[in-house]
Amino acid sequence: MSEHIIQTGRGSVSVIVYGDQEKPPLITYPDLALNHMLCFQGLFFCPEAASLLLHNFCIYHISPPGHELGAAAICSDDPILSVDDLCDQILEVLNYFRLGSVMCMGAMAGAYILTLFAIKYRDRVTGLILVSPLYKAPSWTEWLYNKFMSNLLYYYGMCGLLKECLLQRYFSKEVRGNPEIPESDIVQSCRKLLDERQSVNVWRYLQAIDKRPDITEGLKKLKCRTLIFVGDSSPFHSEALHMTGKLDRRYSALVEVMFTTVSI
Repeated sequence: MSEHIIQTGRGSVSVIVYGDQEKPPLITYPDLALNHMLCFQGLFFCPEAASLLLHNFCIYHISPPGHELGAAAICSDDPILSVDDLCDQILEVLNYFRLGSVMCMGAMAGAYILTLFAIKYRDRVTGLILVSPLYKAPSWTEWLYNKFMSNLLYYYGMCGLLKECLLQRYFSKEVRGNPEIPESDIVQSCRKLLDERQSVNVWRYLQAIDKRPDITEGLKKLKCRTLIFVGDSSPFHSEALHMTGKLDRRYSALVEVMFTTVSI
């Protein structure tokens, strides 16, 4: 594993590289306020999946600006990047490592960024793996929720209420626990990570995602293989289902993950 801080025309980007760089590249991009470990650790900590991925790919974990471990607060004078700016950063990362066409894996906001990247730079993407992806502009409900989180970040930082909002975004209520069932280890780890986040950096990523454009027309032109995963309790479940309908069925597939509980 090695970390690279890459200076792009739109600021610095942290990239964690796992594996043999002679192998085909797979790039990842996380959701709001997360790093690669917490966003994808459920996959990469699974021995079967981890061995399969690392055997076949070199993994490039790209962090949104200021989301890497130990990141300092981004200067308030720096311009807020748009989703197009974030895509252009990814292109510069690919060029830095002299990568041609890559596989992409992203979750929620990260899935949107990578889908937009695939639309803008179709010759640089061979396939997409998307978890609870977004593709439309925010609905009124999401817009209001984002404004609520944005105000919490701006005025109160990473407060307890904001952390609860983010945890509801990431995990189902069964995983988050209740008075009778304790929180899972991954939720506890996520709480600790959120305490270390620079609230201004999270706020800037949220601003970019909140102003994202609808990319429905671009989806119709995608020819790369696309695999969509979504949980039945994901807040973006319906959007992921609708997104699947916009893609060319010859190149896309949907996997719905259903959560069930068993009483003993």
